[in-house]
Amino acid sequence: MWPYPKVIAHRGGGTLAPENTIAAMQCGLDYGFHAVEFDVMLSKDGVPVLMHDPIFGRTVSSEGGVATTLAADLLQMDAGRWFAGRFAGECVPSYAAVVRFCQQHGIWMNVEIKPVPGFEQETGRAVARVTRQLHAADALLPLFSSFSFDALLSAKGEAPGVPRGLLMDQIEPGWLGALQEIEAVSLHTNHKYLTAELARKIKDAGYGLLCYTVNTPERAAEIGGWGVDAFCTDRIDLIPAEF
Repeated sequence: MWPYPKVIAHRGGGTLAPENTIAAMQCGLDYGFHAVEFDVMLSKDGVPVLMHDPIFGRTVSSEGGVATTLAADLLQMDAGRWFAGRFAGECVPSYAAVVRFCQQHGIWMNVEIKPVPGFEQETGRAVARVTRQLHAADALLPLFSSFSFDALLSAKGEAPGVPRGLLMDQIEPGWLGALQEIEAVSLHTNHKYLTAELARKIKDAGYGLLCYTVNTPERAAEIGGWGVDAFCTDRIDLIPAEF
């Protein structure tokens, strides 16, 4: 039985707010979503922050990248202006700040550990450490996910009680062994490459199945019929939280 929400706001607010910001988390909440997915990387000094791209330029107007920038500087960077003028001044948030926001508002988190290449183990450990420190024993824990097997393995070592899901764009032949090795609870995959047969195999093996990024009600209904447990969506304006 899938214990988590079924519909998850992608990067906080989908297409309606600047991704991976507090404003995005608030946007998802305003649309009735109490489940979000977001990306976490490490600053130069090892502080987890919300960011999808390792190199600046798309959501942050600057040169350089996350792994070569101190947290104090990252947290002052404007991550909202690129999206719309009304979000100017919306800064890159720390992972700890977003966890506290979500806890305050009863929002469940799918935390994608998204290491800058070469920092897989460090990122997994750091995200897991902060998560362990900030979550009470009786709270609903987040679900870690990552394309990086090493990051998840490190997260497991640091916070074994926090559940893990392995991300695969296309489901590879060794998926079952990989899930077993990291003691995952779920497999997360691109809905575009999923088939009803693959979905059945994953469910029959006893794992949860989460898809990204599903943006039409019709597709959401189709994969739901295949046994998919949950999905991320950018279209929180088209697909309700209680779909």
